Amino acid sequence: MDAPAFASRWERAVASVPDRPFLLWDDGSGATASWTYEQFDRLVAEVAGWLADQGAGAGTGIHLALPNSPAFVALWLASVRTGAWILPADPQATPQEMRQQIELARPRLGVCAAESASAYAPAAGQLDHVTAVDPLDTELAPVRGRALDWARLRHPAPRDRAAVMFTSGTTSTPKGVVVTQANYAFAGDVMAAAAALTAAHRQLVVLPLFHANAQYYSFASAICAGASVALMSRFSASRFMEQAARYRVTHASLFAAPMRMILARGAERVPGSALQHVWYAQNVSEAQYLELSAVFGCRPRQLYGMTETIPAVLTSSALAPESGAMGHPTLGCQVRLGDLGNGAEVPVGEVGEILVAGVPGVTLFGGYLDNATATAAAMRDGWFRTGDRAIVDDRGYYRFAGRASEILKVAGENVSTVEVEAVLAQHPQVLEAAVVGRPDALRDEVPVGYVVSMPGTTGLTASALADWCARHLAPVKRPRDIYLVQELPRTSVGKIRKFLLAGHGGAAGEKTMHSGTN
Repeated sequence: MDAPAFASRWERAVASVPDRPFLLWDDGSGATASWTYEQFDRLVAEVAGWLADQGAGAGTGIHLALPNSPAFVALWLASVRTGAWILPADPQATPQEMRQQIELARPRLGVCAAESASAYAPAAGQLDHVTAVDPLDTELAPVRGRALDWARLRHPAPRDRAAVMFTSGTTSTPKGVVVTQANYAFAGDVMAAAAALTAAHRQLVVLPLFHANAQYYSFASAICAGASVALMSRFSASRFMEQAARYRVTHASLFAAPMRMILARGAERVPGSALQHVWYAQNVSEAQYLELSAVFGCRPRQLYGMTETIPAVLTSSALAPESGAMGHPTLGCQVRLGDLGNGAEVPVGEVGEILVAGVPGVTLFGGYLDNATATAAAMRDGWFRTGDRAIVDDRGYYRFAGRASEILKVAGENVSTVEVEAVLAQHPQVLEAAVVGRPDALRDEVPVGYVVSMPGTTGLTASALADWCARHLAPVKRPRDIYLVQELPRTSVGKIRKFLLAGHGGAAGEKTMHSGTN
């Protein structure tokens, strides 16, 4: 299969729209900086020269423990152009977590934020060279050298490794996902087309850059379309709409949790906002969806994808998006539902596993790092097994039905935690909810709920929530205990880390706890 390298997509953008804005940077304090495609390419050439001075060439790994910053973008693109690869890490990860990633992936260089250099040191013992940079520095002096002459470099091949990204670990120990040059190009092409992105548009990036969402859906798509990106140092629920208006962004990508935070801060539509398109992952309630549509000025479109699937393989309709539907297979992607046992096609209206077909290293990830067993286990007859369940209705809409780990066996009956969470979240005083299974001597396992109340509300009790569930759920589906918690444990992009809740009697960060038994 013919496929372009992501390096060629960047080169094409620089050649085609050299004077158009590429990156606008907001450091969170009011200071801003901007670069055209041509200006940023010159910066990338100097960062590539610095990498060469450190002995980093084609095939070299670079560990990036950086928050959102121009340095992250420049190091990423310099690696892309030279054929090196990045290992992006959450800069707030523990030294133990970073050390584990470094041991598994074996990069040679490390770049960390200056303010966290001392915390990074214990993780960096196996690296040949470590450099600290100030994420707010727009000059990037510590990582700039003599500009490389691109004409003298070997052009990266499509299947060359471009990154290793560790999965977020919401349900288990993270695995290293190998992402190729072709993968980034495919993600950018597909997501740009799905969002009708052109060079006249601008992406707003508030999610962390070390995560696949910001890389695949926002930056790669912008580069493939010649569009610009407004990069924020961090997500701010209270400033999101002001930032969208200030930078005249047209496109954005979020998760459900940040969107709920925007609503919880009382966000309103801001004059001058030009938002036309907002992707989001995971479900919000119908009431929240309608309120968000009014705030954004457009109807958000739900999508579904994983680090391994590269683009979002399911995207909701641009004309008629629905709050509870992930949509249809994205143009250019192959998706079907398979029987949970044998993988056979499942009828309309029945639960099946989401399966994705593609070419490994081109339209699907290149495999799990140094783990052929895990890679083989994730595939079935050429289809990647996502571990996620869905239902397809008679209009072809895919609706999320939980992960395999989110189907509980309660007294012999299947209970979807997603369904129970949706009922809890519909309570007018609930901001969000998570449901996990707990072993039970009589019923094998039972659902247990963790609930965060809506800011500003008072008087919510576990007993009231139990009564609510009794009115909306069959007895087997009702949570046996409900805990009111201040917050839910999350990954850096807001996904709930359910394995930290499962099987224990309380959640991290609790303010109060109440039990209700049915």
